[in-house]
This record gives sequence, C-alpha cells and structure tokens, in this order.
Amino acid sequence: MTDVSLDPSPASLHDPADFALRMAAAWDWFGFATDAQQEGDWVLDDVERHVLADLVVAANPLHGGRLPPHTQDSLYVRVGRISKWAGVLRLAARAGGWELFPVAGEDPSVLARPVGMADMLSGFYALAEQGERWQKLILATAEMLNADTDGSLRQGRTLEQVIRDRNPRFENDLAAAEAFFTGPGSLDDLPQFFY
Repeated sequence: MTDVSLDPSPASLHDPADFALRMAAAWDWFGFATDAQQEGDWVLDDVERHVLADLVVAANPLHGGRLPPHTQDSLYVRVGRISKWAGVLRLAARAGGWELFPVAGEDPSVLARPVGMADMLSGFYALAEQGERWQKLILATAEMLNADTDGSLRQGRTLEQVIRDRNPRFENDLAAAEAFFTGPGSLDDLPQFFY
C-alpha cells in the first residue's frame, strides 16, 4: 500500500467552529449593513448600487430555481457555487476601491464609523472564502484517494462519501452556506434589501 496520509489537513479546510464563526459573521454584517441602509444611516451611491446589481448577476447560482440544499447536484458543483462568490467579491471590492478585511468573530455594532460597502462585502467574503477552502478539501481528498493504489482508503466509497465520513458536519454546513447565498431572503435577493 502507498503511504498516504488520511489527513490532508481537513481541520484547516473544514473546521466546524471556524465555519460557525464565518456563517455568523456573514449574517451579522449583512444584517447590520441592511439595517443601516434601511434606517438611512448608509445611503448607497451609484457605484455601490451598480456593484450590488453586478454581484447578483455575476454570482448567478444556476440552480434552476430549486431551493437549497441542492443535494441533487454533485458536491463539486455545490461547493463551486459558493466559492465563486469569493472571486466575485474580490472583483467587486477592487472595482469600488474597497478593501476586504476579516470579520469572523467581530461584532459590527462596535464600528466607530458608519457602515459601508467594504463592511458588507467583507461579511459576505467570510463565508465565500469557506467555499474556496472546501474546494481545496475536495482536491486534497481526491488526490489522497488517487494515490491510494490498493483502494484501502476508498473502500468502495465515492469522493463525496469519504468527505462526509471524515467531516460529519460538512453536509449541514454546506446546506447552511447554500441557504445564505441562494433562495428566499438570501443574497439572491440582494437588490431588494437596498433602495
């Protein structure tokens, strides 16, 4: 048997506690920004409005209108829908001249300045970046299984089954991320939250 590590560093690629912080940050910063805008504390300028509209178009999930979780799709497609938000958010930040910053574990209500686009995009990015980590998890697991020449690691399981077996919270966390980015009340509806 080939000497293959059973652990392609999944703790750094999918740590449920880290995911929970990222998910909380995404909702907290999104809610804080939405409230600030709706209460008149943040008035979006034309650039911000165009960026929001472009975000929705650029990150179209192409799920055919089905509600999450998208369990009928492959794991790679599901993770790809989330991870593409990270690239789109980086482009949006560059286009508007905003800088993304870490917000996981940070309380937006303690800001000493008015909330703005960089804050909201950073909240979204906290979760979208997890999609990129999940892509690395998929690739590392596939690499590990491909190096397993005698099949003792795979044991007849699919890539998806191996990932789920090694990361029991993965499926729930993936479904939660899908619900943040797609479906009613999610980023699919982003332009409706801002006027």
